[in-house]
Amino acid sequence: MTEITPPAGAETHGIGRAVIIGAGLIGASIGCALSTAGYAVHLRDHKISHARVAAGLGAGTLEPPVSTDVALVVVAVPPGAIPDLVVHSLQVYPNATVTDVGSVKAGVLDTLWQRHVELSRYVGSHPMAGSHHSGPMTAHPDLFVDRTWVVTPHRRSAAESVDQVRAAVRACRAREVIMDVDDHDAAVARVSHLPHLMSVLVASRLTGIPERDLMLAGQGLRDVTRIAGSDPMLWQQIVGANSDAVLEELRGMQDQLGLLIKAVEATPATDDLQGQLERGVAGTRKIAGKHGAAAVRYSEVVVAIPDEPGALARLFGEVGAAGVNVEDISIEHDPVREVGYLSLSVAPEQEDALVETMLSHGWNVS
Repeated sequence: MTEITPPAGAETHGIGRAVIIGAGLIGASIGCALSTAGYAVHLRDHKISHARVAAGLGAGTLEPPVSTDVALVVVAVPPGAIPDLVVHSLQVYPNATVTDVGSVKAGVLDTLWQRHVELSRYVGSHPMAGSHHSGPMTAHPDLFVDRTWVVTPHRRSAAESVDQVRAAVRACRAREVIMDVDDHDAAVARVSHLPHLMSVLVASRLTGIPERDLMLAGQGLRDVTRIAGSDPMLWQQIVGANSDAVLEELRGMQDQLGLLIKAVEATPATDDLQGQLERGVAGTRKIAGKHGAAAVRYSEVVVAIPDEPGALARLFGEVGAAGVNVEDISIEHDPVREVGYLSLSVAPEQEDALVETMLSHGWNVS
């Protein structure tokens, strides 16, 4: 069963002292968000440089807390290190709720059961936000705003500990979702782990492509391969920890790929190929849109941007002055003409106003 609760601003329950273990992108961003919400945050990382950078960004302090004063511990480390640190935190901080933010939950919980430790104060969770960047340099308190954050209580989780984790999620202004650990792992295999591996497959084939061919690459290739640039060691742990669910998805994809190959082999092209392409379109329309609402189809207005200082700032200033709300943006660069093509996604009813505004200010619009 999945329970979804909308974000409730910065409303929190039990604001207090928190420890973040792991000051990478996610841990540092959680520290920044909790600090902004009023928590007293203490940072720990085996790389002291990461903790110092995170502290400099406002994620918390490097000063050690009084262990009995800590109300919440967030373990934000790679999957392989999570169980040991959860057990350690439960022992060192006797009054604290402990959560981890790893992307695989069932394996961690199974390992913890085998340790025969008291787990009433442990509640797993997983913020569905991040980046292919790593480290604290790109951390930001708004990373989780309106993003889904899954909370995965187990059968012995104390109600007050579940409330403590849910309060932290709300403090980060995320949308909390309550799920069973197995349901969570099956879901992320479908919507996160499989897409990542597909991106890796496409990107890995680029290593054998001549440079002259890569000069033809457009934004579509960058979109498909972007997440393949994530840390391979981290993803080896993630996929390994969720291998059963990932294998099921890969085998399903293998079957689909076989059908696609047969459709492409057919001469002339059959309805099977069109059917595959149409199912792809249907799939994109199922992806949740802004604020978790149903997906909305936007109009795309493409504006040519000269490669010169201040061009983007001027354009966005003129869009804002026109009162047009931009839902999404993407930029495709022309390596020959030294120009970029900025695609602005807007509600269909605002398309004409945006085009008129851009043209009136001398922009080249399509």
